Amino acid sequence: MEGLNLITDGQTWWAIHVSCYPLNLGRGHLMSTEILILGHLHHLQTTSHHHGDKLLSRWSSDLRWRVILLLLLPPLSLLVFLSLSSSPPITAFRSSSPSFAPLQSFFYTPAPPQPIYRARNSTSGGQPAADRSGITELGRSRMAVCLVGGARRFELTGPSIVERILKVYPNSDLFLHSPLDTSAFKLSLLRTAPRIAAVRIFEPKPIPETESEARVLTARGSPNGIQGLLQYFHLVEECLTMIKTYQAQNNFTYDWIVRTRVDGYWSAPLGPENFVPGQYVVPPGSSYGGLNDRLGIGDFITSTVALSRLSLIPLLDSAGFRLVNSETAFRAQLTTNNVSYITKRVPFCVVSDRRYKFPPRHHVPVVALSSPGPLNGAKCRPCTAACYVPCVGSAMDRLNRGWSWTERANGALQLCDAHGEWEKGWEGVFDKTCGKKLAAARKRVRGLKLKQCVDDFEKMKGRTGNWDAPPAVDICRLGLGS
Repeated sequence: MEGLNLITDGQTWWAIHVSCYPLNLGRGHLMSTEILILGHLHHLQTTSHHHGDKLLSRWSSDLRWRVILLLLLPPLSLLVFLSLSSSPPITAFRSSSPSFAPLQSFFYTPAPPQPIYRARNSTSGGQPAADRSGITELGRSRMAVCLVGGARRFELTGPSIVERILKVYPNSDLFLHSPLDTSAFKLSLLRTAPRIAAVRIFEPKPIPETESEARVLTARGSPNGIQGLLQYFHLVEECLTMIKTYQAQNNFTYDWIVRTRVDGYWSAPLGPENFVPGQYVVPPGSSYGGLNDRLGIGDFITSTVALSRLSLIPLLDSAGFRLVNSETAFRAQLTTNNVSYITKRVPFCVVSDRRYKFPPRHHVPVVALSSPGPLNGAKCRPCTAACYVPCVGSAMDRLNRGWSWTERANGALQLCDAHGEWEKGWEGVFDKTCGKKLAAARKRVRGLKLKQCVDDFEKMKGRTGNWDAPPAVDICRLGLGS
């Protein structure tokens, strides 16, 4: 701004004051103001050249100009303020000197935490471009997939986990924690997993109940009472221990942990939108007074809290929680440790052999695997659907939204009549619904022989970092016989 140093006395302050604005705020906002001011200054400079120093001195001392100056400053400042407040924040302003911090906080509000994928712009290539981009970004992260529980229907669920989680994120490491029983031989299906970090197949033993556990937990709603809850909590937390051990051995920390169940069926791939930094993601519905605890996705810090199902019970005891179920205890774990959580619709359900009243009325809905939309961690089975829209809407409207209610957006849900055993011919229903690849895996397990089972486990063992399990022949013989 040439020529400003020609202005003296009172006008010096004016020139310096105005010139401060374009330093960090960008010239676009103040261009009209600068032209106006510079025009006056140029006129003054020209006048000073024509009439000499004497005229300039007389002008500088004129009180009328000082009054005009005082009158001009407030509207000019208001013009600057309005110009800024009507425009989006600019990078130069946000990164400027700390002296502008109060203004920065006024004009710029940080966006809330966002998933690590970009906007969903679908392409003609099938999968949305944003999904592919998000998966690529996650592929550069370290991810642990924690798989816990018994393998009763693993011939149905296992291949979906491999295809729709582990192969979608091939850089992910699998951690399996499962009890030894007559279905454990089916775990050999995991031989096709891209990466296996640790496997623990153990003989379950009773877990002693502590005084704090007796005060905090209730047996109501648990098929196997409080002991069933303790066994489930142990399955989950021991998987976290396995992850920490593997990290220590290899000197790194996982960015993400996906905690899912052995009996969980995935009808579609796990999308990158479910990975939200600083927040723990769970499915909506089936909350039973707390949070759906059948699936969880979070970074390492939030997951450490979420997976510490046993060790945090004393904290819940101290906080005054009494006689709560698994879902309520799970929510309390997060809230007492200041962990933020959100719900997101996911293509996941828990395959169950249990029987439930139909229509569900005030009880548990069982969704059909053929449902076109996200299953959101509900109980499910392969069935010929007995309830479609609007039947589903009527059934769900009767359910308690904070209890057994399940998300049904846009008619995406179908219900089974689950008051009895699985229907005859369910295998055909499953094969038709789930496709040739999953149908082939189901048939392979049905025809599996002892030698092939042992060979599959040995191959798994050879690809696994930490292996803690009975001999393969014992696992296979327990389920297949000799």
